[in-house]
Amino acid sequence: MTTTLRVVLDQLVAPTDPDLAMASRELTRALIAAAPRGCEVSGVVPAAGDDVLAEVRALEGLAGVESSPIPRRELSTALSLGLPSGLGGGMLHSPTLFAPLVRHDRVHNHEQTVVTIWDLTPWTHPERASKASVAWHRAMLKRAERHADAVIVPLHAMADELTERTKLRGRIRVIAGAAPAGFAEPRDAVGRRRTIGVPEGAVVVDAAGVSAGELGEVLAALGRELPEAPVVVLGDRGVAGMGDVVVVSTADPVDCAATLAAASVLVAPGTAPAYGWRTLEALTLGIPVVSAASAVHGELVGDGGAIVEGGADALAASVTSLLASEDDHRRAATLSTDRGRAFSWREASDRVWQLHADL
Repeated sequence: MTTTLRVVLDQLVAPTDPDLAMASRELTRALIAAAPRGCEVSGVVPAAGDDVLAEVRALEGLAGVESSPIPRRELSTALSLGLPSGLGGGMLHSPTLFAPLVRHDRVHNHEQTVVTIWDLTPWTHPERASKASVAWHRAMLKRAERHADAVIVPLHAMADELTERTKLRGRIRVIAGAAPAGFAEPRDAVGRRRTIGVPEGAVVVDAAGVSAGELGEVLAALGRELPEAPVVVLGDRGVAGMGDVVVVSTADPVDCAATLAAASVLVAPGTAPAYGWRTLEALTLGIPVVSAASAVHGELVGDGGAIVEGGADALAASVTSLLASEDDHRRAATLSTDRGRAFSWREASDRVWQLHADL
């Protein structure tokens, strides 16, 4: 008898976040590669066109693809209300909160539902998201409290925060994500950087989880400390009004990777409880990291980068010190590379399979 792990792949059909789409794709590939004997992986998706479904079916080794009759937008609402979705049943794993969180029978019907949360800011910093997004995430977390067999977060710091806010307790599991398999400087990166105006050796600032005011303070501090250094901001299209600073949208993974590969240092000023994808990618590339002190950065960066107390001025001073010494910069790059090797989608998939076996 074959056991099927059904993975929700809505982000591959109608992506709302490039990082979630990447995580869904990479985890599914790793789950297929790591499937125990007698097990297989199939995809579960919202209603979509044949061309999109063909791309999902093209995932090598995927046993099949099941489609809900409902498009993603309407399905998202149905899930938040606990209405029939056409996705439920069997052993279900979602790389996001997008899942049918309804009553099911794990004991007699061997049904399981496991969901994943990568970012807690809809609960901790609701002002940084749209009202609709906050409402949806809060509704889904309430449903997860009632019906999820397990909720995965990537860091223990996030697990602690979730434990304080919910009744999930022992159902929370920590499984870290990783950079895309083979993540490296993309082909023709020099040409891409030239097109988007990113200079070699730039100080790159990750705008994730940072308010416009906080970002402005960091850029001003860097301008005072390093007036001649080129500065690039990695952020979504909402980041604007940065003067002469180059802004690269994270919506394009290739531009994002090309920018990181050119960085002399990545500055991560955000302290919100969210997984730092840009920080993780910088570590994978061996780019020195200077990050604001927080429980999330302390766990993610570890000894692979500088963890700085004291706000924008302290961050800028740390960057200045790092760039002033070639030996210090080289040592920081080595530590970053070593830390980056600690994250693997294959390890994550092994732990996901073990979690479902334990359930």
